Amino acid sequence: MLTTDRYEMRFSGSGGQGIITAAIVLAEAVATKTKNYVSQTQSYGPEARGGTSKAEIVISGSPIDYPKAIQLDLLLAMNQASCDAYFADLKADGLLVTDATLVDQVPTDRVVAIPFTQIAVSQAGKTLVANMAALGAVVHLTQIVSPKAMESALLARVPKGTEEMNAKAYRAGARAAKKFDLDKLPPTVTPEDEEV
Repeated sequence: MLTTDRYEMRFSGSGGQGIITAAIVLAEAVATKTKNYVSQTQSYGPEARGGTSKAEIVISGSPIDYPKAIQLDLLLAMNQASCDAYFADLKADGLLVTDATLVDQVPTDRVVAIPFTQIAVSQAGKTLVANMAALGAVVHLTQIVSPKAMESALLARVPKGTEEMNAKAYRAGARAAKKFDLDKLPPTVTPEDEEV
C-alpha cells in the first residue's frame, strides 16, 4: 500500500464516542498486518466524557521521525465542534469524513458524509458503536489495511461479549462508504488555479 510516503489521519469527536479506541485498533492492525510503520497519539479535554477528543495515526513505509500529524490526509470528524476545530489542518487535497448525523455544516466539497451514529443505532441499537462504523468507512476509503485484517484486529481489542455488535457496525460503515467514488470528488483548487 504505502512505500515511503507519510499518511496522516486524525480521528476527532467528543469524549465517550470511542475516538481513541478506533484509532488504537487501526494502528494495531497496521502494525501487525502490514509492512508499514505506524505511530498513534491521542489527547482529550479535561472533561473526558463530553469534552473534545482526538487521536492521530501516522503511517509510513519508512521509519517515522515525528509521531504527530502535521498536515492531515484524512480528518474524521464525529461532531460539528471537531470539524470546526480541526478542518484547518487538512491538506488541500485531503479527505474530510464526517458523521452526517451530527455534522451538518462542512467547509469543503471533498467530503464523505455518512450517518455513523444512525448506522450504529440501526445495526446495534446503541450509539456506542458509531466509532466502529466510522472505522469501517475509513478502512474502505483509504485501503490502508485489508478489511479482513482490520476486522480481526477489531475483534481482538473490543470487550468480550461486544464482538458481534462491533463487527456489525464496522461492516455497515464499510458498506456505506462503498457508495462514494473518491475519483468523483471535486479536485483540489490551488491559489494558482484561481488566478488563471
